[in-house]
Amino acid sequence: MSFDYERSEHGSDQRLGWPLHDGLGVVSAATLEEQLELIRARTVSPLAGVFGPASMTWRMNREAILFLAAGRALLLQLAHPWVAAAVADHSKALTDPVARFHRTFKVVFTMVFGTVDQAFAAARSLHRRHESITGVLRESVGPFEAGSSYRANNISALRWVYATLSDSALAAHDLVVGRLDPADRARLYSESRLFAAMFGIPRHLLPADHSELTLYVRAMCDSDVLTVSAAARHVATQIFAPSRIWRVPRTYMGLTAGMLPERLRREFGLSYGPSERRRSERALAWVRRIYPSLPARVRYVGPYHEAQQRLAGSPTPDISTRLVNRLWIGQATLAD
Repeated sequence: MSFDYERSEHGSDQRLGWPLHDGLGVVSAATLEEQLELIRARTVSPLAGVFGPASMTWRMNREAILFLAAGRALLLQLAHPWVAAAVADHSKALTDPVARFHRTFKVVFTMVFGTVDQAFAAARSLHRRHESITGVLRESVGPFEAGSSYRANNISALRWVYATLSDSALAAHDLVVGRLDPADRARLYSESRLFAAMFGIPRHLLPADHSELTLYVRAMCDSDVLTVSAAARHVATQIFAPSRIWRVPRTYMGLTAGMLPERLRREFGLSYGPSERRRSERALAWVRRIYPSLPARVRYVGPYHEAQQRLAGSPTPDISTRLVNRLWIGQATLAD
């Protein structure tokens, strides 16, 4: 299990031909509405949502095993100094990590499995919440100077968050279920640009294809745009530290550490020595044996079952789905 990258010059990448973090501006309410209208124009069934049951996006995001890479995605996001500062200064994650987990998955699953109206409402709510998240860096980190400003709706920061979600989902799928074939990967990436549009990110500011997305993630991990700040380490420690209601298993932390580039693993202070590596490999071997044979009720997330039941004509999900939804999104239905 290796995700190591080598560091290179910061700020831009000649392989990509565009900057990693400069000059992209912020997503305005008008920009978001433009993107949502583009999505609506191509929507086949408002009830089925932005993607629908035949999509690769449903096929991928229904898998509960994607949670395996949630820690990786979070730490990659926190490695961006703007994201870390925004979370440290404005988020309740430090006092209630379970609530943050539920909020994040509710937004993602509503965009993926909700109706078009539900998905758009989630996109607008996220944008409004981000509008109030602004501030200045308290220390110089990587290419960012102390006192420089950040905004949660900055396009380059949003693009990085989108990329971490897409790349980490594939990382978990590859580790447990197996690699998608090139055609499916290309189709999944093409659909994921609709997900990015619900963040308000215009298509021309996204990687052109899956190969360029991979190159972008590598370029970011190479560069000092990703530099783990004191704020990032503090947030990560608080989120992953055991509490009265929250305890992250050691095996999960080992898997998370193993899925990070070695430099970021070191900067976050995560251990991944021989004992952690053996424990992670044993856990992965066990999951790979068991996971494919799980019944759909267990293997697939609650919001996927809710969406399938909605398309079958049920206005509310059944009791089993409502209970599982509480695990994933902290409420019984996407519409609550």
